[in-house]
Amino acid sequence: MENLGWQTEIHERDEISLLVHRSRLVGLMPHVVNFGGGNTSCKTVLTDYRGRSIEALVVKASGADLATIDAAGFTALRLGDLRALATRAEVRDEDLVEYLRFAMLDPQSPLPSIETTLHALLPFKHIDHTHAVVALAFCTLERGREVAERIFGRRVAWVPYVRPGFALGKLAAEVMRANPDAEFLLLEKHGLVTWGETAEACYQRTVGVLDELKRAVARALIARDPFAAPTAELVRDHQERFYTILPILRGALHFDQYKILVYDESQAVRQFLASAGARELAARGSATPDYVLYTGPFPLWLDGLATLPLSELSSALHQAVARHRQAYTEYFTAHAAAEETMIDPNPQLILLPGLGIIAAGQDLHSARVALENYRQTIEVMRAAEALDHYSTLSPAQTFAIEYWPLERAKLQQRTARAELAGQVAVITGGASGIGRTTAHRLAVAGAHVVILDRDAVAAGEVAQAINKQYGDGRGLAIACDVTSEEAIDGGFSKTILQYGGVDIVVPNAGLAASHSIEETTLGEWQQLHDVMVTGYFLTARSAFRVLRQQGTGGAIVFVSSKNGLSAAKNVLAYATAKAAELQMTRCLAEEGGSAGIRVNAVAPDAVFRGSTIWNPQWREERARSHGVALENLEEYYRQRSVLKVNVFPEDVAEAILFLCSKRSAKTTGCTVTVDGGVTTAYPR
Repeated sequence: MENLGWQTEIHERDEISLLVHRSRLVGLMPHVVNFGGGNTSCKTVLTDYRGRSIEALVVKASGADLATIDAAGFTALRLGDLRALATRAEVRDEDLVEYLRFAMLDPQSPLPSIETTLHALLPFKHIDHTHAVVALAFCTLERGREVAERIFGRRVAWVPYVRPGFALGKLAAEVMRANPDAEFLLLEKHGLVTWGETAEACYQRTVGVLDELKRAVARALIARDPFAAPTAELVRDHQERFYTILPILRGALHFDQYKILVYDESQAVRQFLASAGARELAARGSATPDYVLYTGPFPLWLDGLATLPLSELSSALHQAVARHRQAYTEYFTAHAAAEETMIDPNPQLILLPGLGIIAAGQDLHSARVALENYRQTIEVMRAAEALDHYSTLSPAQTFAIEYWPLERAKLQQRTARAELAGQVAVITGGASGIGRTTAHRLAVAGAHVVILDRDAVAAGEVAQAINKQYGDGRGLAIACDVTSEEAIDGGFSKTILQYGGVDIVVPNAGLAASHSIEETTLGEWQQLHDVMVTGYFLTARSAFRVLRQQGTGGAIVFVSSKNGLSAAKNVLAYATAKAAELQMTRCLAEEGGSAGIRVNAVAPDAVFRGSTIWNPQWREERARSHGVALENLEEYYRQRSVLKVNVFPEDVAEAILFLCSKRSAKTTGCTVTVDGGVTTAYPR
């Protein structure tokens, strides 16, 4: 196992700093912890609010990530209160949570890990609990205790499976008392526990044990690699195949929630899918509590999609998802108490021999977490089958984890549903002005936003800002000339391969020119219509194709202009292009209605701030046409509105959001003016 090294100068730091350092080193080791998983602790002396020295347990907070954790990711609790739990025969989960709240030194700290009891009742100063793949390979064996003791002798102590929490902590302490010479614990279905008297000793013990486990797995794989069957050939048109499958599947998985889809076509994944017995192994379900929470109780296995005619894909996918929902409903009915409500019965993992794996999540992050957890599951299955036989949680144990109120509450808190959660929005001309502001506004509302723009650098800056502020992967920049059929189709293809589909499309790319008809060249006329008529047509056509494949409806919002409604001199090319957009809105509303595709438009007036259209030349031309001084141009537009206001990008973005959201679910073919009230532009 990769040892990232203990820094010698770290010895002078306080206990909590050492805990943070140790935790990050453990968290950064490949396949030792999964997202939000694993927990670390130390026992030390702290000062309480009355100035008294208190023996305390400092343990990782629930849901914190070890790889990036800092001191705020830990919670300090009074150790005496925690040790008193050893006298209890049992403690209900909700009572334990309340007990831990009262034991916290700082009531404002985050809730501690559900494994706090384990850390408190084991008699060691520093403890690491990890879900390393090589450890889980032993923990998921049918004869795990026998195999572990044969290899490691009395150095290992085996803790039979109980659900994480109070019972597991108490049982681990009892096992440790019965095996005082043990150097590490293997928790059935739940990972590895190591310890030390110093932070460095604990870290070195963790690394050392993981290395031993890794070597044992490597020896077993040399003798028998269960996934060494010939790898299935990847279909030649695999990108086209995924491009076709993803939107259809995304529609099939729609269950009152939008899903983001990601896929993996790597060699390791395809080798697993091609191996003998892979389907039966996958059907056994999840082996650990963490894998249950992030990948679901069992995946959907779909044979034949790699070579199925494209014309039959939609029917096959919808039928397969329906069968999975029925199987999940039966699983729920068999184990649910009367007061429990079934969660989304759709699969989180779809296994496609010959192609790869598709993972579904409420956002890109959760889809990636599901995929990474299943990649690790494949490694666990491979190692376990080499060592002995892979064994999973029983259906009843799986259900107890999946519907565990503590974990359900934690997951729901992590994936709070915003207005556009799980939706994908494509914005052309998204790198500046209205487009850029709309991109940020839709991201705030929960959407994943794709910025199509000729200016690749500026588009990248918008996407980078969205990713930094709202989460990695929430923004995607694609260089695109909207007048190019190939570029538009390519932009939608990249969007589908990144997120699985599209829900919202905002054709916004534009430019402007102001000349009398005598001065308007054919090139100028053609350029404006290429961008704002042909470009909008190409964008809408690609959008319709994807939205029809998904079958879940969608929203298209054209960014037109007051000039599309009201005549003005010296803007013939611009105004006729904008008027064409409004007619396109009405026509496409008629076409899309039966498929639930709503098409609307916004018609703003004179959005100066951040706009590339309102460059110095356009400003001068419009000032000259209106007969006002250049410095008075903005005031002129303000005064000509009924409300005496100027229009800002945020105003237009808010109108676009409304037309994208469920708040306008029964509105289509509509033009919303955002102009402060320009009398001649009132729609009629």
